[in-house]
Amino acid sequence: MEQTRVETGSPVIDRLLDGGFETDTVTTLYGPSGSGKTNICVISAAKTARLGKKVVYMDSEGGFSVERLKQIAPNDYKELLEKIIFLQPMNFEEQRNAFGKLSKLMDSDVGIVIVDTISMLYRLEIGKTDDVYAVNKELGIQLSYLNEITRRKNIPVLVTNQVYSSFEPGEGIKMVGGDILKYGSKCLIELQPGHRGIRKAILKKHRSIAEDREVMFRIINEGIEEFKG
Repeated sequence: MEQTRVETGSPVIDRLLDGGFETDTVTTLYGPSGSGKTNICVISAAKTARLGKKVVYMDSEGGFSVERLKQIAPNDYKELLEKIIFLQPMNFEEQRNAFGKLSKLMDSDVGIVIVDTISMLYRLEIGKTDDVYAVNKELGIQLSYLNEITRRKNIPVLVTNQVYSSFEPGEGIKMVGGDILKYGSKCLIELQPGHRGIRKAILKKHRSIAEDREVMFRIINEGIEEFKG
């Protein structure tokens, strides 16, 4: 069966993904702070809203910036904002409740679901509880909600995730949440910051594209642009 793709709002990421996000897939962007995760989310939200579709945007870090949206879409950012439904949990319990509301928000007018980031409040919760199993179970349930939405409703889901440095030789950085998030996403893109503002996006997992394809990019006022060196 041929997979349907929707444009991400960035030609750079579209090229990496052979056309854009698959509509029945959870796509996860992961990387350190400053690697471009939220920028890609805002760009994708703007693209979807500009097509007349609603965006459900869960912002757990307070990273969404109206000023950044204004830079990307100076002429119509107010109209685009009206298409974005914000969920802004402040702790892991509120995040759990926000995920419980998602199914009620899904209708034919929703064009994308964005969760930026799924792991920060989870990470904070892990740091203050003895019941790690229960927290991991809840994170798994949240991923299952997203997979059910994308598969049943044919709506692309974009998730961002934090990383940490592994002390195991050759392991490099690893995603927070480990296998829960790794196996809950059909598409994984690692973002890496670099020198002089040059960043790299590496396709680490995809069901129809070879792994380790990569593109270089820079963040500019209008969004992101490819860097060809």
